[in-house]
Amino acid sequence: MNALSVSPRETGGLSVSVVVYRPERVQLMRTLASLRAACNALRGASPDVSVELFIVDNGGLPDIGAELDELRLNDLAVSTISGHGNVGYGRGHNLAIERARSSFHLVLNPDIDIDQDALVTAFDFFDAHPEAGLLTPRIGDESGHLQYLCRRYPTLLDLLIRGFLPGRMCKLFAARLARYEMRDLINERDIVWDPLIVSGCFMLFRTQLLQTLAGFDPRYFLYFEDYDLSLRTHEFARVVYAPAVRVLHHGGGAAGKGAAHIRMFAASAFKFFNRFGWKWL
Repeated sequence: MNALSVSPRETGGLSVSVVVYRPERVQLMRTLASLRAACNALRGASPDVSVELFIVDNGGLPDIGAELDELRLNDLAVSTISGHGNVGYGRGHNLAIERARSSFHLVLNPDIDIDQDALVTAFDFFDAHPEAGLLTPRIGDESGHLQYLCRRYPTLLDLLIRGFLPGRMCKLFAARLARYEMRDLINERDIVWDPLIVSGCFMLFRTQLLQTLAGFDPRYFLYFEDYDLSLRTHEFARVVYAPAVRVLHHGGGAAGKGAAHIRMFAASAFKFFNRFGWKWL
């Protein structure tokens, strides 16, 4: 297994892609502000590291020109990719990934607040562990609780329970969900190597590895593109859960987003299981 390793402190630096579709402006500004602070801390630790941000506009990007100019004043190179329409989450990120000339690339949701020291800690980890190709952080919710977003391979029943049952009914399947969500291994302290599936809300890759994988599979419009990419990553490099790298996630699941999202969830699940194998119960 070859991680296609390169030091994050080499001249290629860091690129970041954020795909947006009719984003909530206030939250997007929070995400960009936290990214700016984390990048400032990173350059404070490693002054030669360059950072390039790609905002991929799948539609409905508000006027944030002043805020992007502020990022540029902080020595971030900022590009907006637009005009392609709503091509989906993975294909949107791929538009940035194919342009990236960095050593490392961060796939970032517009509903993530990054801890100020997160990128410094992540770069230190990659320097110490050349075998690591993809890093997932400790992901907290708005109450400060740990979100268990690392996964074992899902069954169809796991997805139905986790995604669509009311909370009180989920309690009937607590042990099953705990296994699926790796609650026996994921915690606030311990590094966990090779979780099978990690969340697409924050995926920090070695760029050469990500481009070798050709980014996300464009057949997924929304949902399961991160499951697919996680599984393919294991063929080339090690995946690591590093809880010292910390972010806050404001996102939610498919169940509360209406019929259209439920249909997209089901269509993507079908593609995923057809590719990697069906598990029912």
